[in-house]
Amino acid sequence: MPGTLRTLLCTLLLTALASSISAQFRLFGPRSPRPTPQPKQMRKASAYISSQPPLKVNQSVLNQATPDNVHVRVSLPRQRAYLMVGEEVAADSPISSGRAGHSTPTGHFSVLEKDPDHRSSIYGDFVDGSGRTVRSGISAKIDSAPSGTHYVGAPMRWFMRLTGEGVGMHVGILPGYPASHGCIRMSPDGAKLFYDHVKIGTPVAVGD
Repeated sequence: MPGTLRTLLCTLLLTALASSISAQFRLFGPRSPRPTPQPKQMRKASAYISSQPPLKVNQSVLNQATPDNVHVRVSLPRQRAYLMVGEEVAADSPISSGRAGHSTPTGHFSVLEKDPDHRSSIYGDFVDGSGRTVRSGISAKIDSAPSGTHYVGAPMRWFMRLTGEGVGMHVGILPGYPASHGCIRMSPDGAKLFYDHVKIGTPVAVGD
């Protein structure tokens, strides 16, 4: 084999060998460390609360409101309740409706009862003689109440009953999403305003 051809073949073989070694080094050699994924931080409750616009009042419409001409609309997707005079909004309030498994019933209702200092007959605390909460629970399980305690229902200020099963509108925590056991929670100022302007029999529509 001529020397020139032999030299050319050796050069090609050496080039191929060097490329193979370089590729293996890149494949199996040390790699730049990947950044460790950081766990997502849970949003604080205050972030959810602040995400809901507060109570809005159209004072000129509210000035026309009487217990005889108002009605209430509740939008579950928007998590808002509206005090209406005809087709005009007198007040627009944030709410928290029933969570999954405890959904707020939809349809047309009317206010069946008004109670400014209502307490739940279902949910509350077992309290001892000194007023200390021993355990939170359900009144239906009162037979399992700790010894020496009595049951105190959860407060539901400015309660407006919508169903015979106890669903109503009242003051409660507003986390920014459906979180109740079926009732429609409202802010203290919103619940008080609606309470003051509705009467027994005021129509309430709950839905989309």
